[in-house]
Amino acid sequence: MTHTAKISSKGQVTVPSEVRRALQVKPGDVLIWHVESKDRVVVRRARPVDVDYLAAVSGTFSEWRSAEDDEAFRDL
Repeated sequence: MTHTAKISSKGQVTVPSEVRRALQVKPGDVLIWHVESKDRVVVRRARPVDVDYLAAVSGTFSEWRSAEDDEAFRDL
């Protein structure tokens, strides 16, 4: 299914209602735009981030932040 939208002079665009329904987005949600090529862009809905969880686990990764670890995992 194809839908069109016009870009305003400020670079804004209204996402067609059918696209909003397909993406299950509502006002305040965030869209991610991924440029695949010069004339192809994929748009998807960003998933909410659990900030408290990320803050809790971020400290556990500090044990892997050494020059030795960077060297060991550089080619992965």
